[in-house]
Amino acid sequence: MASSSTAPTPAAAGDVSFDRWLDEQRRRHHYAVRRAPLDALPGWSFSRDTGDLVHSSGRFFSVCGLRVTTDHAAAGQPPRSWTQPVIVQREVGLLGILLKEHRGEVHCLLQAKMEPGNVNGLQLSPTVQATRSNFTGVHRGRPVPYTEYFTGDRRGGRVLADSLQSEQGWWFLHKRNRNVVVMTDEDVPALDGFRWLSLRQIGALLRRDHLVNMDSRTVLSTLPVQVLADGCGLPGSAGQDDALHSFTEVLSVLAEARFGYELTQEPLPLREVLENATSPWRRTRDGIGRPDGRHFTVLGVTVEAEAREVARWSQPLLAPVPGVAGLLVRRVEGVPHVLLRAQVEAGSLNVAEFGPTVQCSTRHLTERGAHRPEFLDTLLAPGAGRVLFDTGQSEEGGRFHHALTRNLIVELDESDTRDLPPDFCWVSVPQAQALLRHGNYLNVQARCLMSALTLATR
Repeated sequence: MASSSTAPTPAAAGDVSFDRWLDEQRRRHHYAVRRAPLDALPGWSFSRDTGDLVHSSGRFFSVCGLRVTTDHAAAGQPPRSWTQPVIVQREVGLLGILLKEHRGEVHCLLQAKMEPGNVNGLQLSPTVQATRSNFTGVHRGRPVPYTEYFTGDRRGGRVLADSLQSEQGWWFLHKRNRNVVVMTDEDVPALDGFRWLSLRQIGALLRRDHLVNMDSRTVLSTLPVQVLADGCGLPGSAGQDDALHSFTEVLSVLAEARFGYELTQEPLPLREVLENATSPWRRTRDGIGRPDGRHFTVLGVTVEAEAREVARWSQPLLAPVPGVAGLLVRRVEGVPHVLLRAQVEAGSLNVAEFGPTVQCSTRHLTERGAHRPEFLDTLLAPGAGRVLFDTGQSEEGGRFHHALTRNLIVELDESDTRDLPPDFCWVSVPQAQALLRHGNYLNVQARCLMSALTLATR
């Protein structure tokens, strides 16, 4: 790979320089993604024993079946039980962002990376975004650059954040990735396709639709407070002692949900999900889905991407219906708080995690008779509050096809002291940041919104 200048590009260079660089990346790198039947994907097959969709290496991931039973339901609704396909990926992936201070500002090394499920081809990914299979060479491709800064002695870098964080609980079973932030003092060249960007630049880029990918956003959410003090973020954050609730009270809301709700997860052969007369899931020529089109489908793609570790491959992708993720914010005696909800998802590892105020599919907006999630109308109502952030964001393009979520952050008036339904809690921004230092407290939707709140709202 060719390398560009060692020094990060100053934030003062503005967006024009970045846009030229991104346009150049798009011109230089050929990639093509084509739909293909699931039974015609090289290296992939349906297991004779279980019907699971598996890779011939036994690695990467599988599409399996899952039976879920939970009493976490809408008010007045009985416990629910259903079956569904689910992605099982036991490998813990590595998501790492390398930081360096330049001219008094913290910069992040990000990559313009093509993922087969991206709606727009290239998006900004972390310095390292790789499964264990990737960086141990199972794919027999080119080595993943910069891994030495996140493994072993990390070339003397200082670890600022390091935690195992969950992925999408409705589509994965117990999936986690390691989120790592490392500060280096070395002069690190930006290889072809990589670019140093200041936190201010990243904050501005987060406001562009489908540009900063999900993996970057979740790692950015774990940035320590002292790094975020680089002139970014919501002002007036104060400290944990200024919060509406004590840290113990916040933890108690989540502990109560984990203790009080039932969540039974029974792995099943995929064949039992697809061939059961009571299940709506079916396999067709085009993939796996439901006749009513709800939730998601599983489809196959063949990929050509000359800049990736492997130039050609095939894989399944999960294609969900579009979603909405929203965060309500209000100040309590000047201290910003976010309204989080203890959220139970089909594939959750610990029954529940804090999710955003609203997390739903767009069918809840349009489908007659669909349950309206709490606070959805408040989030969407014109004039209900000050809109701090409203941007289309993508879920991870390595597993999901055109998974598009509208991300909203709305600030309510400080006088809005309405009673909260069960499972909801006002959490101060410093308290949420403290939770983000550890895994399995905030789900991926909440983490992505927190990165927007701290970096893209000023």
